[in-house]
Amino acid sequence: MTTGFEALNAGDTIDGPKFAVSGESIRLFCDASLDYNPLHLDDDYMKGNFGKTHFGGIIMHGMNNFGLISRMITDWAYPLGALHRRLETRWVKPVKPGDTIQPTGVVRSKQVSAKSRWVLIDVMVRNQAGDKVATGEAMVEFPLD
Repeated sequence: MTTGFEALNAGDTIDGPKFAVSGESIRLFCDASLDYNPLHLDDDYMKGNFGKTHFGGIIMHGMNNFGLISRMITDWAYPLGALHRRLETRWVKPVKPGDTIQPTGVVRSKQVSAKSRWVLIDVMVRNQAGDKVATGEAMVEFPLD
C-alpha cells in the first residue's frame, strides 16, 4: 500500500476483502435493496431457462459486486485523504451461493488538473476459481491541500 498520491504508480494494486456468498447473504441483500426478483430468491424458478440463459439456481445481485468494489476503494482511499468519485462496472459471470469472491484494483493512471489530482483504477471481482465475475473502472480524487 502506498502513502499518498505522489507515491502511486501505474500497476500498483489494491486488494479488497473476500466475501463468502450464501443464500442468506443474497436474501439480506434483497431486503436491503428491496429487489425481490426471483433470480435471487427462487431456486425452482431459476432451474429453468431465464430468457436464453440457464443459471441452474439463484444468483447474487450484481450490485453486491458493486458494493464490494466500493468498499475496497473507500477503505483504500479514505485513509490516504482521497475520495471515491466514480465507479462503473459490468457483470460478466453469475455468482452463486457457495462462491467466494474478492475485488481487486490496479492503478491505471494518474492525472493532475488545475483543481485536483485524480487516479483511474481498473477494478475486477474474481471468484474462488479465479474467474472474473465483474470488471470496471473507478476514479479517485486526491484533493489539493
